[in-house]
Amino acid sequence: MDPVVTRFAPSPTGSLHIGGARTALFNWLFARHHGGKFLLRIEDTDRKRYSPEAVEAIYGGLKWLGLDWDAEPVSQFAGRARHQEVAETLLASGGAYRCYCSPEELTEMRERAREAGSARLYDGTWRDRTDAPAGVDPVIRLKAPQSGETVIEDKIQGTVRVGNDQLDDMILVRADGTPTYMLAVVVDDHDMGISHVIRGDDHLTNAFRQAQIYDALGWDLPYFAHMPLLHGSDGKKLSKRHGALGVEAYRDDGFLANAMNNYLLRLGWSHGSDEIISRSQSIEWFDLDAVGRSAAQFDMDKLTSLNGHYIRHSEDAELLDLVRPVLENLLGYGIENDALARLKNGLSGLKERAKNINELSESALFYVRKRPLPVDNKARKYLDEQGRRMVDIARDELAGISSWSHDELENRIREAAAARDQNLGKLAQPLRAALTGSSVSPGIFEVMEILGREETLGRLEDAATAP
Repeated sequence: MDPVVTRFAPSPTGSLHIGGARTALFNWLFARHHGGKFLLRIEDTDRKRYSPEAVEAIYGGLKWLGLDWDAEPVSQFAGRARHQEVAETLLASGGAYRCYCSPEELTEMRERAREAGSARLYDGTWRDRTDAPAGVDPVIRLKAPQSGETVIEDKIQGTVRVGNDQLDDMILVRADGTPTYMLAVVVDDHDMGISHVIRGDDHLTNAFRQAQIYDALGWDLPYFAHMPLLHGSDGKKLSKRHGALGVEAYRDDGFLANAMNNYLLRLGWSHGSDEIISRSQSIEWFDLDAVGRSAAQFDMDKLTSLNGHYIRHSEDAELLDLVRPVLENLLGYGIENDALARLKNGLSGLKERAKNINELSESALFYVRKRPLPVDNKARKYLDEQGRRMVDIARDELAGISSWSHDELENRIREAAAARDQNLGKLAQPLRAALTGSSVSPGIFEVMEILGREETLGRLEDAATAP
């Protein structure tokens, strides 16, 4: 195989959509699998919709996913002089011509074609004429073949073809001198040395037109691979109502990049029955022959479940780096070293139940709060007069412990409860409320061990003496 060069070419009109992220991932993986290059092009010729903030959002989304590119991003708008130059080359070779039809003439032409049931809406009026009316700015059209077929050997769809009588002489350059998308894409892909164009199958009809431009220029056609678009759980084209957002929204909602990559990879591609696939495995295994031809369905529940798996199997130090800024934002102040150590030690017990980083952060909040600890409404009922008395008893019992360990803490509290003919739960719930401010937490003795002697006794005293 010749050197592999792929590209991702988003329009900078918004954030990196989840469908675009999958396209970028497949291009990146194919290039990395074959030891090739992955390039980035910003298709910014539509200046009315262009947004610098959207460009930065695209860069940010790709960086979060770890999809690094191998050269400076290309601006399609910056190449408009080159696109015009290629159009002039086609004029000189007879592969294109100037068309002077007015908007009114084109409207009448289209109406006649529709009435006649013709797919070709432009009738070629200026195809072979050499005269030029004064004072009219022409467009430049491709002189497309009028018979035969345009055939593409698609790496995903297989052999696809269209009759050339179904395709118009497309406009390459508008009357104002600006190149069209069709011309710009072909020139840019050629100049960037793109070997494989991997994109959504909504571009399949574009591929036929682009192939005709390649042929007219005498350029080698890249390999095309058109993958089915993502659908929602209802089988309809994916949209925001299905939960499909920009990738930065998933990042902000506490999803892990590795989980997102794994999930996107499995949307339309498979490797046997493997569901959990690491970055190194995905590079080793990915190829286009395993990409399916039917639309994959985006399922938020499956993504959430997969994210929970990745959280459970993440190193605590890695999670600490993700949780800390979320917690500091919630707290409104920085986390001191002692609290940070408690947080690190407590993550292993919390991550088993967390579905995302935000949820994990909220469950870990009690480890890093400053005293006195706020108590939520559900927990407050356990700190009534009797509950505070239980907390006071527990504090006295725990103050004399020599070895601050889980087993020693549990033994001492159980003995204290038994000595007073109390069920352990009667004592555990007030302790949980006092130490965490909540009615739900990891095992209370695990919490005590992680909080340590000084913090545990301090929080118990605060609760026992609270007004």
